[in-house]
Amino acid sequence: MKIEVLFPEICCLYAELQNVEYLRRSSDGAIEVINTDLKSVPYFAEHDDIAMIYMGTTTEAGQELVVKALTPYKDRIAELIKRGQLFLITGNAIEIFGEYILLEDGTKIPCLGLFPTYAERHMMHRYNSLWIGQFKDIDVVGYKSLFGLSFFIDEDKRQSVFPKPEGLFTAERGDGINKTTKEEGYRYNNFLATYLIGPLFILNPLLTKKALDFLGLDGCRPLFEKESMESFELRCKEYRDPTIGFTYG
Repeated sequence: MKIEVLFPEICCLYAELQNVEYLRRSSDGAIEVINTDLKSVPYFAEHDDIAMIYMGTTTEAGQELVVKALTPYKDRIAELIKRGQLFLITGNAIEIFGEYILLEDGTKIPCLGLFPTYAERHMMHRYNSLWIGQFKDIDVVGYKSLFGLSFFIDEDKRQSVFPKPEGLFTAERGDGINKTTKEEGYRYNNFLATYLIGPLFILNPLLTKKALDFLGLDGCRPLFEKESMESFELRCKEYRDPTIGFTYG
């Protein structure tokens, strides 16, 4: 099976490319990774045999490059989302699929407009935190380091392709997609987007197992599962400790 990684030359902050590499190494050779650069036609544009499409965090200038690169394929992306194609979008890449990014001077940077969200960017106020919450019946841990927060646009004002999606994760400690909600990220069909950064699958063996099962690799186990679970359980304990500082920077 094939996993396409979009624009790894710029969407590669916080070791996020290791999300797909960890899946590949846990798949007993079943996963083939396709890396698509900014100047190439995405594999998903011409083929239907993709198990997952992945994109991670980039710089603020990189976000604009990605919007430009993906705009010609907006209708195709919408078609794939409707069909149930699995997407995993992490970090500030989540903002690219909303309607726009609002700068501090009031400038709006148009995005793909697939979902009724907009992001507010505050370059002098980076928000950093640890994070723990839940995905369905399992715990999830991660990190946040971002200049932007996302907000949903009212139904009567939205211009997006899709309606308001449901939350992906539920925050236990840490914020959601903004400081007023515990809904972290969002999900529509099998389009999964989250602000959580870093090698999310390496940090979360239970989430990795769910991903492998969803991909039809239910016979595979996360690489170094024992050690990964030990680290995960320790991290959950630490993140729930009320004496541990949770935000920083």
